[in-house]
Amino acid sequence: MIPAAFDYAAPTTIDEALAALAEAGDEAKVLGGGQSLLPILRMRLNAPEQIVDLGRIDELRGIREDGDHVVIGAMTTYADVIASPLLRTHAALLVQAVEEVADPQIRRRGTVGGALVHADPAGDVGAPVLALDAELVIRGVDGERTVPVSEFFLDLFETAVGEGELLTAIRIPKHTGWGSHYEKFVRVSHQWSIVGIAVALRVEGGSIAEARVGLTNMGSTPLRAPSVEAALVGRSAADLGDACDTVADGTNPPSDLNGDADYRRHLARVLTRRAVLTALGG
Repeated sequence: MIPAAFDYAAPTTIDEALAALAEAGDEAKVLGGGQSLLPILRMRLNAPEQIVDLGRIDELRGIREDGDHVVIGAMTTYADVIASPLLRTHAALLVQAVEEVADPQIRRRGTVGGALVHADPAGDVGAPVLALDAELVIRGVDGERTVPVSEFFLDLFETAVGEGELLTAIRIPKHTGWGSHYEKFVRVSHQWSIVGIAVALRVEGGSIAEARVGLTNMGSTPLRAPSVEAALVGRSAADLGDACDTVADGTNPPSDLNGDADYRRHLARVLTRRAVLTALGG
């Protein structure tokens, strides 16, 4: 199907993009990598009057160090994340999750920032970014603000990025030397996650000193599993016991053709144990 007619802007700076959004108001849509927006336009599920394409804004791309953080531009592609030695060293969990996204063609077009703002709870980027305690840099015509990832995801397809604002960067604290793994369950290759588990562990003396666990598609937003994080501290691969059993507590997973909520809760427990063991090198 052919999309409805729209005006098109391709700014080359963030300020130009913000000006275009301000002029168009709520009739504008932002185009990042296009992997979510373009199918919606083709199916005419949305008919914006203005498309603001961020693809020519060089300052929104790239990966760099900033003290004890790694900073990822919002228009950085999945392929660039996978190819980054900096992220493999300091934020390996994100690389592992992005390697599970779709196929090479989509990974060359899709962007980290676009996935986060789209906020699909079945997407593979939200849970690792949440588990890594990232900060999201948001810019509007009135200035810039930084939002902790714990306050970024508000509801289904809804984030802290307001009308006329742009997500410009993701700041991730360095998790150098942490063990990590993203365990994704699908029935068909390249499918959206039925359930995904993002685990990062800091190990000292053979035991877990700190644990971070993020959940994909276990609610209307990506979630953390604080009870499991606490239960894992002091454990080893040989002594996990029931530490992963409460991972689904307090979650509200969907029921659909891929499985009902109880099935997803069961999957979450199984996948969390697998992810923890793999992160520990087991």
